[in-house]
Amino acid sequence: MSKSDSFLSKEQERLLKQFRKQIRQPQTHLAIDSSTVINSSNDQEKVDDSIALFQQAVQGVKKLDSGNIAQISKSKPKKLDAQLLAKRVAAEGDHTQEHAELSDTQAALNPVGSQQTLNYRIATLQHKVFEDLKTGKLRWFEAVDLHGCTVEEARQAVLQIIQMAKDENQNVIKIVHGKGPEAILKTYVNGWLRQHRDVIAFVSAPENQGGTGAVLVLLKRAEKNPKYQQQS
Repeated sequence: MSKSDSFLSKEQERLLKQFRKQIRQPQTHLAIDSSTVINSSNDQEKVDDSIALFQQAVQGVKKLDSGNIAQISKSKPKKLDAQLLAKRVAAEGDHTQEHAELSDTQAALNPVGSQQTLNYRIATLQHKVFEDLKTGKLRWFEAVDLHGCTVEEARQAVLQIIQMAKDENQNVIKIVHGKGPEAILKTYVNGWLRQHRDVIAFVSAPENQGGTGAVLVLLKRAEKNPKYQQQS
């Protein structure tokens, strides 16, 4: 027990030290007042009783295992409903200029297989950035699932999610096109993304993020976005 934990006075501690020294060295005779020693013993008993009560109170208490601490992490956003996006486009008006850019001709001339890996990048894109996109290291902002969409609904949904990312100054999105036997939507998505002026790369997602049934898309940063100029 440390001095800070003792209930004894300095004088009592001094006498106890003398008493211990006398026990260790019998030849040395120190005069100690008997009443002082008795009082010191009583104080020490009180300390021992307090320790015993504390030990009894914490009996059965176990140290928390750090391995049992829950790891709290942000969950990924849910996939957007492509048909709702298409309706939003219809309500806001047709993006005729964007539609003109996304021709179906390239898709018709370049069909892709259901299990084929999609892979596209502009020549100036850094290799490391493309590798990070390919391995899923770049966190995507939003995802849209095109299952159940018509070709036109899918086109509008692709345009809308790209615009949403630009509005929020985000540059990675995920498009789930599926990989049916004829890979129709996959073929169209492959053609559309290669034409879009804001797409600088896209690649089939890693297996744990959809594999060849989805693409991760890298967009140009919206550096001249008025919304973000006002905030700076």
